[in-house]
Amino acid sequence: VRLTLLWWCQFARQMKACWRCSHTRLFSATRVCSSTMPAWVIEKYGSNEVLRFSKDAPFPVINYPNEVIVKVFAAGLNPIDVSMRGGHGAATFSMQRDPLNVLQSGSEFPLILGREVSGTIMECGLDVKYFREGDEVWAAIPPWKQGSLAEFVVLSANEVSHKPKSMTHTEAAGIPYVATTVWSALVNTGGLTKDNCATKRILLLGGSGGVGTFAIQLLKAWGAHVTVTCSHDAQQLVGALGADCVVDYTAGPVKDQLEALGWKFDLILDTIGGQTEHWAPGLLKPWSGSTYITLVTPFVHNADVLGVADGMVKTAALWTSRVFKHIAKGVNYRWGFFAASGPALDEIGALVQAGQIQAVVEETFSFPRVPEAFQRMEKGHARGKTVVQISQG
Repeated sequence: VRLTLLWWCQFARQMKACWRCSHTRLFSATRVCSSTMPAWVIEKYGSNEVLRFSKDAPFPVINYPNEVIVKVFAAGLNPIDVSMRGGHGAATFSMQRDPLNVLQSGSEFPLILGREVSGTIMECGLDVKYFREGDEVWAAIPPWKQGSLAEFVVLSANEVSHKPKSMTHTEAAGIPYVATTVWSALVNTGGLTKDNCATKRILLLGGSGGVGTFAIQLLKAWGAHVTVTCSHDAQQLVGALGADCVVDYTAGPVKDQLEALGWKFDLILDTIGGQTEHWAPGLLKPWSGSTYITLVTPFVHNADVLGVADGMVKTAALWTSRVFKHIAKGVNYRWGFFAASGPALDEIGALVQAGQIQAVVEETFSFPRVPEAFQRMEKGHARGKTVVQISQG
């Protein structure tokens, strides 16, 4: 059965190439003659030297009728891109690319990084009704898909949203991945909405990076009281974004400073992890439905080290023990995960158009300077987002 599946996969790839060359692709609404494109790729995992510029990266193909091909104008970088370059998530993401495990190890290469995109629709699958050629769009790209550090990228239409007209492509490329991560954590996991935030006190642990700067704006747009931890040189930035209380973690033990504020929190979003997880839940209001959510989880790491099956078992045991330990203390313990969502970006785009959310782009790099952009990401201590301009839009 395994050999038969492998043969069919090889046959399908050959047929796909034939359909492209003959301009008769089954799910395509238009015709594309290109077979290659420029892109930054990696062909093995490692440090920055594995990044390679290629003029003949495979052109993306519409495989399903609900997919679109986007011409990339700008691509946003995130810490996960640096981690993936080094092999983070290799086991987990390979399973998502190839659930039946019929492809050979290393079949993800050449791999294109970049989890955020702003550009225009170039081609639509036959079932796509909400978009058409030429539409300006933005999207967050799941980690198991080819990324945006390329001239074109293929995505599900459910992952794409119309770009806010008030934003340039460079600005728009700095929002989708962090926005959908925050939305998944605060809305899907934390249960927050624009209707229930006005009475909430929220703590953001690590507020000056991409996730933090977006979360501040979203929560303030919904009327929450927001406390943020950051370093001294980022206080002005987070204050300008609307943070009600800013705690400088370089001024002394941050736990003591937060306790000295004299109030407890309804929800904590932790972007730091590590030791913060041991004391931060103690800052929540007990027995009131309060929730601690961390974005730093062991799921992918355990799968990389132990394999997918054993990693999932260890992760499930760890999650269960932590959940029950915190339930006994009267608080909820949750893990937050990224989830690509076009509908979420639609709502976020409306807030952008209303002037309630703005892009916080720290630095922009040209397409030939992608390795420099990665070096900037590796330095950490971000004050917003790093964006690569792929082409003029």
